[in-house]
Amino acid sequence: MSKICQITGKKAMVGNNVSHSKRRTKRKFNVNLFTKKFFWVEEQCWISLTISAAGLRTINKKGLNAAIKEAARQGYLTEIKTIAY
Repeated sequence: MSKICQITGKKAMVGNNVSHSKRRTKRKFNVNLFTKKFFWVEEQCWISLTISAAGLRTINKKGLNAAIKEAARQGYLTEIKTIAY
């Protein structure tokens, strides 16, 4: 699975290393991603999302259903992994 937040679409960025030599190198700034389980009340099921810390704050602010609909509309959320209990 690629390192992209399913809610906000954040992904790794590339930037310059700060070194005190003349050699220029690039480095990668990874996103703070983790896998989190949510209970989706509207569908009555548990889902698992790979989200960033900013995505978790978005879910807390807007609600899970609104955040999922917005992410799907913007193309960040292509599939939702359901968990069978």
